[in-house]
Amino acid sequence: MLYSLLDGHARTSTELAVIAGVSPSTASVHLQRLAAERLVGVARQGRHRYFSLGGPAVARVLENLSVLAGGTRPDFVPNTPNRLRAARTCYDHMAGTVAVRLHDRFVSAGYLVRAPEGDDAYDLSARGSAALAKLGVDVTDLREMRRRLAYACLDWSERRPHIGGAVGAALLSVALRKRWATQDSDARALTITVAGRRELRERFGVTFENATRSN
Repeated sequence: MLYSLLDGHARTSTELAVIAGVSPSTASVHLQRLAAERLVGVARQGRHRYFSLGGPAVARVLENLSVLAGGTRPDFVPNTPNRLRAARTCYDHMAGTVAVRLHDRFVSAGYLVRAPEGDDAYDLSARGSAALAKLGVDVTDLREMRRRLAYACLDWSERRPHIGGAVGAALLSVALRKRWATQDSDARALTITVAGRRELRERFGVTFENATRSN
């Protein structure tokens, strides 16, 4: 179960039970022990619980054990329909491949920094605030909202985080207003437009080779 989490994707206890070839109840007992020892972390999304590796130190130990003992692990293969996997809404913010890549870029560029109030909470850096201001987002208004500013929201198709909170909602609002993305009237699916692909690439260095396109 631990080795299957080395790819950075979170998994449910049911999925981990299948990977380990044990019953769900047996997997649950093991996962409780692993969580108690901080070898795995647990994220709750609605009624589901997703388990991820406890951190880089755990990963290093597992990699070193792999060198000694050999062996391979299965890759994470999403089974989400392509139309929803590329881009969709998650409540009031963006999810899917597009959103996960945008999250990674915001973190690597230093726009989002870890906030002291929790492991999944983010704050905006001065650079991040400036980047949002260029998009017409009033960061002061975001900070005054009675909601979390930004946090790592686990993506159910990619099993890696996208941006939730007021910042995530503002980014989706900008994308729709500027026609970087269009939304189906009867579904959560989003389509990244040609203009959106260009703007996201030029502004943030984010490319979406597999995202759905439209004019």
